[in-house]
Amino acid sequence: MTAKQLVGKLHLWLGLASGLVVFIVSLTGAIFTFQDEIRDLTEPWRKVAAQTTAPVLPSRLQKAALAPHPGIAAQDTWVTYFGPERSATVFFTDKAGNPMQVYLNPYTGKVLHEQNLSTHFFSIVQEIHMTLLLPEPFAKWVVSGSVLIFVVMLGTGVVLWWPKRKQERKQRFTIKWGARWRRVNYDLHNVLGFYAASVALVLALTGLFMVFPWMLESVEFVANGGRQYPQEKAIPKIDTLQTVTASTQPLADVIYRTARRLSPQNAMILIAPRGTDKDPVGCWTYQRALHYYYRDEFSFHPVSGQLLKQQFHASKSNGTKLNDANYDIHTGQILGLGGKIVAFLASLISASLPVTGFLVWWGRRHKTIKPSRPARATTLPAKAYS
Repeated sequence: MTAKQLVGKLHLWLGLASGLVVFIVSLTGAIFTFQDEIRDLTEPWRKVAAQTTAPVLPSRLQKAALAPHPGIAAQDTWVTYFGPERSATVFFTDKAGNPMQVYLNPYTGKVLHEQNLSTHFFSIVQEIHMTLLLPEPFAKWVVSGSVLIFVVMLGTGVVLWWPKRKQERKQRFTIKWGARWRRVNYDLHNVLGFYAASVALVLALTGLFMVFPWMLESVEFVANGGRQYPQEKAIPKIDTLQTVTASTQPLADVIYRTARRLSPQNAMILIAPRGTDKDPVGCWTYQRALHYYYRDEFSFHPVSGQLLKQQFHASKSNGTKLNDANYDIHTGQILGLGGKIVAFLASLISASLPVTGFLVWWGRRHKTIKPSRPARATTLPAKAYS
């Protein structure tokens, strides 16, 4: 068996082992790519008319959102301001364990819509994409293991695609549409797989970075040229033995005002729940709505609201900036609409590869051999002379 034949066997069996998971993960990824654009068209409560007045404070949004949900504390909610022309949201888990998202007009505090995310279409698509609806510990290894196999298959696929002779190169870049269906299917697998390989590799790796932080930390280390920046990862410690004066204003309001003052140019603000007295409260501000790359980060004391740490995007190391960009790279939105289109097409092609690959394998196993016609006689039989 030659080296290329061995690679072919590896490619085949890895594909059969991971094909179904790769198909589901890739297809749901393609569907999820344009979820914001689709939801903006189908969910009118996501947008509001921009006004010259300042948005209301988070405590007012929390009060309005939690009015139909007695027993849910304001400190247990996530509050997000998405920008001048978008509604604000309050996210929390209700008493039944359902993840709830309430949309409000940020200028008046009026509730526009309440959404149970456990039954929302794109939330279900995202859950399938990440876990296949399997128990989380099991899903982590099933999904990530299949994606790791897919990464290996992209490499073996390029090896198998690579032409031996120069005259074969043109053939490897085009699909012979006029041929029989088996040849067209073979070309779809080889040609489209080659064109999508580089983008599919980026999508697969950025997905794995979300599951395995050590992989992303390794990339950060390389991006930083081997230098360490421990202060960027350090989490402020809360001295619970120290007596502090509690804020006279709602904690979320203190955090919001401070973040607005320190990052006035950023459109989106996300305020985390208060948590315990031992952990700081996080707040992030983003330059653009629904984009997560360019962000400033703040940590606050959970009782006094004192600012404990601030980290601006401009001062971050290259590795941390790459970390921040991971989600936007994974969805393609870091390059805008064009990037999303590329990610969408690459995801669709990735979903097609297990299907076309299986058909190639199935066709070879069940290939029918037509009986050859008998050769035409070149001389007459002896009785013809009688």
